[in-house]
Amino acid sequence: MLETKVIRGGWVLTMAEGKSPIKDGMVKITGDKITFVGPWKKQDFDPSWEVVDASDSLIMPGLVNTHTHAAMALFRNFADDLPLMAWLKEKIWPLEEKLTAEDVYYGTRLAINEMLLSGTTTFADMYDFVDEVARATEESGIRAVLSRGLIGVNPQAEENLSQGVEQAKRWRGKGEGRISTMLGPHAPYTCPPEFLKEVVAAARHYQLGIHIHISETEDELEEIGKIYGKRPVAYLAENGIFSRPVLAAHGVWFDDAEISYLSRQKVGVAHNPSSNMKLASGVAPVVKMLAAKIPVALGTDGAASNNRLDMFTEIRTAALLHKLHNQDPTALTAETALQMATINGARVLGLEDQIGSLESGKKADLIRINLDQSHLTPCHNPMALLVYSARGSDVIAVMVNGKWLVEKGCILKGDDQEIRVEAIKRATDLGKKTVV
Repeated sequence: MLETKVIRGGWVLTMAEGKSPIKDGMVKITGDKITFVGPWKKQDFDPSWEVVDASDSLIMPGLVNTHTHAAMALFRNFADDLPLMAWLKEKIWPLEEKLTAEDVYYGTRLAINEMLLSGTTTFADMYDFVDEVARATEESGIRAVLSRGLIGVNPQAEENLSQGVEQAKRWRGKGEGRISTMLGPHAPYTCPPEFLKEVVAAARHYQLGIHIHISETEDELEEIGKIYGKRPVAYLAENGIFSRPVLAAHGVWFDDAEISYLSRQKVGVAHNPSSNMKLASGVAPVVKMLAAKIPVALGTDGAASNNRLDMFTEIRTAALLHKLHNQDPTALTAETALQMATINGARVLGLEDQIGSLESGKKADLIRINLDQSHLTPCHNPMALLVYSARGSDVIAVMVNGKWLVEKGCILKGDDQEIRVEAIKRATDLGKKTVV
């Protein structure tokens, strides 16, 4: 018999289209799915049901981090205050050459714990050693969309693509259905035409989406222009990338014509405001993309370039950045910022029918935020409160697939301290192996 849980929240924020926040609401869950969302009703519940009194809290969908490289949590604070290409070529890529599968496992577990503790229930990852990323995902209970990072100029590019395809096939649907997969060609400047065509052919054959960095920096535009005589979007279009569903990371330098073109394709954008600001990559034209009906979501990028994986930081940063950039306080509202972190995130990952909002029939991925705190008092508008006042540490409980993964601010699966100790050891050893 399926287990049933009932959660009573002081506020329930469903993020369902056209639905307002519910004061004194409830969410009923049976098994791994939501079966009712609405106002609290006093009634006789079956004695076997778990009833949670969260009347001092806000209940909302789990946050969706649509672009990260989780294992790079091991590189946090390793290489800061550098432009992207210097950061990659001089610091990050030499360090990544030293990574082992176990390094990636512990780096990913570290990142997952950070994400869960700050309210992220789904993440999209692009990295090597996908088997270890998937193992960490499966053990931790989080939901993920995984892709092997593919560098087309790498001497082992063909072998890596074959491995990426096999890993995508092997892990798709695993972890009680929590794991989805894509292919991850890194970027236009690391993937030559013939390699991109092979990726597209494999993605089409195995019905996989594509996760790729696009137009992240102005330098990328110049480099692709010099080599191929066109902009990155045109280069990718020429090689068939947009014939598949695409998760486009960054999109900082999309122009108006590209936005118009991409709005007609199967493209979702992962906006990474903190990483883009830290690397001085530029400000993505998010307001224009949203106006063109391109689904834009939020991502943290990796902890090496952010340096945190707290999606509440990204929500607030996005809202403030685009008000300033557009010189318009209404440019990106609190509601839109929250949509980017929830339902839009689900949409760009192809999971809109499963997650991203609290609705009957969807998976029970939700978080509980403690409102009984000075910085969250009073609550005139719960959406504005979350965007401008809340932080990841306000999350006290997290559920994925109907199972509690965080309670009272503590990780329930795995030893958080043990993972941190092992991650520190491995990060220290990596630093010793690398000439800085």
